[in-house]
Amino acid sequence: MASRPRRLRLQLAIIACNREHSILATAVGRDFKGKISIVGYVAAIPLAFVSPWISIAIYVSVSLMWLVPDRRIERIAKR
Repeated sequence: MASRPRRLRLQLAIIACNREHSILATAVGRDFKGKISIVGYVAAIPLAFVSPWISIAIYVSVSLMWLVPDRRIERIAKR
């Protein structure tokens, strides 16, 4: 869980150094899964005080979302 925000910061730093039109920036795009993950984790923490089951469901949903491979970088690298 803690590695996702670090990965996002590293990704943004690499894109900033290589400009917006770099191969990585093109491959990553808007990074929907990464941003949804962070929002899910942040929302799950206070919701754990309301209902632990809601929080668990959010954590499981985010984990299941990442089981689907993200092939954006490989697809761009093959070009």
